[in-house]
Amino acid sequence: MGGVDYYELLGVDRGATTSDIRSAYRTLAKVMHPDAGGTAGTFHLLRQAYETLSDPALRADYDRTGTAVRPRPARPHQPRTPRTARPGRRAFGADPDFIPPRLKLDRDKVPWWSAVRTHAKVRYVPALGPSTPVAATAAVAWLVLVALAVLLPARLPLRVVLWAVVAVSAAAVFLVTRTYVRARLADRAFGQEAGGLIVYGQPGTERDQLGEQLTARLLAEYIAPLPGVRIFHGLAWPDSVFADVDHAVLRGHRLVLIESKMWLPGHYTADEHGELWRNGHPFRGGAIRLPEGVAAYRDLLPGLDVRGALLVYPSRAGEITTGDYPDHVPAPPMSQQRFVMELGEWLAEEAPVIDRDAFRTVLDRVVS
Repeated sequence: MGGVDYYELLGVDRGATTSDIRSAYRTLAKVMHPDAGGTAGTFHLLRQAYETLSDPALRADYDRTGTAVRPRPARPHQPRTPRTARPGRRAFGADPDFIPPRLKLDRDKVPWWSAVRTHAKVRYVPALGPSTPVAATAAVAWLVLVALAVLLPARLPLRVVLWAVVAVSAAAVFLVTRTYVRARLADRAFGQEAGGLIVYGQPGTERDQLGEQLTARLLAEYIAPLPGVRIFHGLAWPDSVFADVDHAVLRGHRLVLIESKMWLPGHYTADEHGELWRNGHPFRGGAIRLPEGVAAYRDLLPGLDVRGALLVYPSRAGEITTGDYPDHVPAPPMSQQRFVMELGEWLAEEAPVIDRDAFRTVLDRVVS
């Protein structure tokens, strides 16, 4: 630790709440980040202090020993054959060499996959002008009026009225057509602004960010094919400059925020207070930040329906299962299959549209 007291570094006392610690960290991070003129070493120490004191288990160890538990140094990611426990020997703790198996679903058995096969046209909302059918109908109606004025035998007063109607309707059709053209040009400009991409940002590449890499692959295989979906990796909270949210999926007016975790195999669930449980006992194996992220983005985008999902992967050989949870829980734990089946269906129910304002707001928060 080099004689640095984490409490002094953050400027809080030893009885500070998690909220106090988080607030102090955000304030200091804005001036100590390398992009703001700070040094990488000092900022790394600040980050380590925050991660230690914001985690109840790590903070208890720190208060008891005065030393932070340092994580295992990250190693380059190299695919390996999953290691299993030796016969007659029970496995404990995470296996640093273990790679969770890839999810394999028969897409024909995924109820919502029909939404992918429709190849629906993606629209941008809010609409900036009339649709193509409306503009075409207006033009055809005007041509019909012209034909009536020319071909119908009529006395002079009636003919004058008909041509007056044609003139007035011509002005209306001109306005509709001009608005339509401008809207199409705006749509084209927005498409160029968005880059025509589906995925924005990059997941973590370090060995201890394997969960993020697995989620990125899962989203690319099962969620990205939905028309109108946009996927983001590494988002900051509204008042932050760091990748506080691992992933986000936007479709229409629905947004899913995702946090990826590598935890021990077992059965995970959440109670009515949002507390995590594993195998029927309170889970103390790791801290999550997703509930705060969901709350922050609900405030940032009040017009969107925002949900969270805690995607859990096994950190050694074994199975991850998840139980039911109350609807109001902001960050329920989910296995890969449950995420695809449940939240994939929730996204598929939404129309294939891209909300311009929501897209720009979320994209602006990508920092990875």
